[in-house]
Amino acid sequence: MLAILKKEINSFFASPIGYLVIAIFLVLNGLFLWLFKGEFNVLDYGFADLSSFFLLAPWILIFLIPAVTMRSFSDEKKQGTLELLLTKPISHLNIVLGKYFGALILILIALVPTLLYVYTVYQLGKPIGNLDMGSTWGSYFGLLFLVAAYTAIGIFASTLSENQIVAFIVAVFLCFLFYIGFEGIADFTSSNLIEQLGMSYHFKSMSRGVLDTRDIIYFLSVTVLFIMLTKFNLTKD
Repeated sequence: MLAILKKEINSFFASPIGYLVIAIFLVLNGLFLWLFKGEFNVLDYGFADLSSFFLLAPWILIFLIPAVTMRSFSDEKKQGTLELLLTKPISHLNIVLGKYFGALILILIALVPTLLYVYTVYQLGKPIGNLDMGSTWGSYFGLLFLVAAYTAIGIFASTLSENQIVAFIVAVFLCFLFYIGFEGIADFTSSNLIEQLGMSYHFKSMSRGVLDTRDIIYFLSVTVLFIMLTKFNLTKD
């Protein structure tokens, strides 16, 4: 698994992909949070608060993570190297986990520089330090679990087609469905149970700064589900 993980990370940074992902994520967030006028602009908000970042980040990641994961297995299929990879003395689960953690680490690297936002808003507060750190760290914790689930969905989508564009579109659709789709369905049916099937419900819950085991179990369940579905698809092939 470690060999595949290293290969994935090296392939990301041996090409412009890794640098582009990090740059696009930071530039888009930076533009919306600090330059563009609107509801996401921290300076216009009038409070020392990072809630606009945690509202914006999941939507950017819905497109960014599938762009990272779309090549994971699609590229292997297209080049005909997947069969060779599957014949190596390594379990299918370890192959999936190697690909998964390779993509996950790249996204986590992109998140690290956003800690500067915390420091900046902390310093801009009146008085300095007037920032709800419990809510902020809870939101970051929720974002980590959200990223883990998105990545698992993206890896799964990449096993469905050798066409990377198809894998990207399927991953975006599934991430959108799991993040906000169930909430939309719940609005029509007035069902709280359906709303709880969506990531947005659990992410918002964690953003309040209260870490509920039900939210953690939900994200872990979605992540494990799609990792196992990915393994099943490889076994089927």
